Amino acid sequence: MSRNKVPASIFKAYDIRGIVGETLDEEAVYNIGRAIGSEAQVRQQKGVIVARDGRLSGELFAAALTRGLRDTGRDVIDVGMVPTPLLYFATHHLGTGSGVMVTGSHNPANYNGFKMVLGDETLAEEAIQGLRRRIEQDDYYIADEGKYRALDIIPDYVARVVGEIKLSGRLKVVVDCGNGVAGVLAPALFRKLGCDVIELFCDVDGNFPNHHPDPGQPENLKDMIAAVTAHGADLGFAFDGDGDRLGVVDGRGHVIWPDRQMMLYAADVLSRHPSAEIIYDIKCSNHLGSVIEAHGGKAQMWKTGHSLIKAKMKESGALLAGEMSGHIFFKERWYGFDDGLYTGARLLEILTASDMTPDEQFATLPEAFSTPELQVKMAEGAHHAFIKQFLAEVSFDDGKVTTIDGMRVDFDDGWGLVRASNTTPCLVIRFEADSEASLKRIQGLFKAAMLSISSDLELPF
Repeated sequence: MSRNKVPASIFKAYDIRGIVGETLDEEAVYNIGRAIGSEAQVRQQKGVIVARDGRLSGELFAAALTRGLRDTGRDVIDVGMVPTPLLYFATHHLGTGSGVMVTGSHNPANYNGFKMVLGDETLAEEAIQGLRRRIEQDDYYIADEGKYRALDIIPDYVARVVGEIKLSGRLKVVVDCGNGVAGVLAPALFRKLGCDVIELFCDVDGNFPNHHPDPGQPENLKDMIAAVTAHGADLGFAFDGDGDRLGVVDGRGHVIWPDRQMMLYAADVLSRHPSAEIIYDIKCSNHLGSVIEAHGGKAQMWKTGHSLIKAKMKESGALLAGEMSGHIFFKERWYGFDDGLYTGARLLEILTASDMTPDEQFATLPEAFSTPELQVKMAEGAHHAFIKQFLAEVSFDDGKVTTIDGMRVDFDDGWGLVRASNTTPCLVIRFEADSEASLKRIQGLFKAAMLSISSDLELPF
């Protein structure tokens, strides 16, 4: 792959992501480093922190990225193999405001990519396309080689979390890292907070030999549910491949999806900031907005995507935000970035502060008939073309249509959503309703509409 032929397809809406050896190789990564370094120069950012997750290509790509950054005169601080939240933490703690995480997040083992922050702005959309244009046009800033140093950021992060979070009781927690990079830290962190921890797949292995590290998919939670039941644990935490998302199951093995978790986080934040704005993505339950408003908060639905949510938080001053995928962003008492580890700690703090057991607290949260995130895999780019045609040709006369991100249709008795994923080539679909019958009716409406666009779709509902 020559320097001007880095595939445009790897430049996603809120990160860079490709297949190792096919759409992403060492030379491409070096040039991505030069492009990021050149943009950092424009933004007057001298120091850039680099970190990587546990993927097999991570060490090689982090080194190539570092060379590219240093060749533009950037000083690189390498914090090694850590979860993505620790890269974000380091940009605040060390005062650089800029960093690049080498991560494929929850994508298959043969993927890798980059999440980027420059001058406290998480790069998204047009800023990422700007990096692509720099590479295509060979438009790099040339400077004397920048400095390099390695630094262990884990002790500082642990000290900050343990100093911030105080548990009022002791809970038994199963921690499933899915062989992702959260394993370098999560068990030790929760033990330090005072929990009894049962470890599941906490050794880092980029082959992901046990199950895929994506807590958004129910099949990836089966092992944790079995362990919670077997050990009589109070709850279970599952992390995605780079540790910025959290999945939760209660002591009975029931999944507490992130939109229901957000009800607890929102009530807690609003107990101290009664009129705060709280943002949630378009995939979340209607009940979440109702809970936020019932506690005096301002509920704001927004587009899916960690970069887009962070930008909206910055613009609005929101103190909390969350996505159905498990990205949770605390601005109150924290920094406003998505952090599965810190989110787990906040949940433990909330649960131990109550006289009720965790199961009793979860049972107080309103629940509807709903599906998890459903996916329809498509060819690269075909999912965006499908949504464009869907928006142009489909109408729902008896529902309120929202098109900030795909199409969500709210009816009196529930809602449905179809959108294009910005991380993998697939459609993402979700439904919620007041009854099983309403759920089936809304699914039927969407099925007919989607098949009218592409009759050969294999729909999972």
